[in-house]
Parts: sequence; C-alpha cells; structure tokens
Amino acid sequence: MAVVLGCVVVLVLLGLRGSSPSPFPGSGPEETCEANGSVYYVGEWYFADSEHCIQCECTARGPACARTECPALPAACIHVSHYPSDCCPRCERIGCEYRGEVYDLDQNFQPSECEQCTCDSDGIARCLVADCAPPPCVNPVYQPGKCCPDCTDGPNCYADASRTRVIPGGEPVWVDSCTKCRCHDGQDAGYWEGNRLATCTRLRNCTHTDGHN
Repeated sequence: MAVVLGCVVVLVLLGLRGSSPSPFPGSGPEETCEANGSVYYVGEWYFADSEHCIQCECTARGPACARTECPALPAACIHVSHYPSDCCPRCERIGCEYRGEVYDLDQNFQPSECEQCTCDSDGIARCLVADCAPPPCVNPVYQPGKCCPDCTDGPNCYADASRTRVIPGGEPVWVDSCTKCRCHDGQDAGYWEGNRLATCTRLRNCTHTDGHN
C-alpha cells in the first residue's frame, strides 16, 4: 500500500503581475492573472510550474504563490515513486533490502546457515554471524542446512607433520613398532584446541620392525 505524504505550504505574496482591467465598461476593475499562457480570474488557483511545486491564487493585488515544502521520506523507505501530478515523491514501500532481497520491518530472516538477521525500524538489516568452534577432526563435513561442520568419522588428527596418515582420537595408536601416538577427543581431560597433530612417544632403544609391540 502506498504511503502518501502530506505537504507543508509556505505562503509567498508576489507583486502585481499580468493584471488587466475588466473588459466590460462600467463593471468596475476586475483583475486577472496570466501564467503558463492562460488567464486566471480573482479567486482561481493554478500551478505556476510544470512540477506542480508552486501553487498560486489570483488575487486583486496579483498572484499569491506558495512553494510546497516536501517532508522527509521515512528512513526505511526502499521504494520511491515520482508521479507527474505530484510535487513530492511518494514512499511506496518501507522495509530492508539485503543482498537483493526485500524484508518487512521487524522481520527475522536467515540469509545463510550461519546468519540470523532482523530488519530494524531504520531500514537497516542487522545480522548475527555464528562463531563455530574448531572441529575435533581434520576432515570435517559441511551438511546442508547447518552452519558448523560435523566430524562424521569422529574425532581424529594427523599422526605426524607429513599429514599423510589420520588416526582416530581418544585411544593410543601404534603408528609403527616403536612409536605410539594419541590425539584428543571430547572425552579427554584435555580438549581440542585446533592442534591437528597427535602427541607421539617413541620407545627407547627400539628397533623398527613391521609388527607392533
């Protein structure tokens, strides 16, 4: 529904202009006003410009004109129209425009899985963005409709800096016959802090073989 704005009028009395005596002898002086190629009699109203922003009344002393002062549009106006018959623009819709989409005032919306937004009364969309904790794995999966990734294979980490072997979290894992490694999971006394490498210990004086001890 269009919001039609009212107009504030400031009166300005102009001097005599374009006045002429009555064309009928003996009928007394009757003034006229000329504007826009037309003649107006006392008491008639007309617009003095094509934008319809100056309105005049023809008086015995000449045209008395007033310029329309257009009020400010609402802060949340997102669709403005200009009609040929109106001086002031009209606000056709109020709301928020965000990433090409239009939302109503006070409307809550979720433009992405990680954002929660509200269209405020000033026409600005304000959003909160989710802060995901580091996942306790090296191969997280982003699921449709969810903001934060899941560790579908469970907690895990890399066995060493080469990042070629992934071991499960929680229980110690022998990566060779002399080296035992372990990475945290959610049940440990420690917690995942984004360290993707396991903590490893190597047996002293151990000779590497193909089997595990």
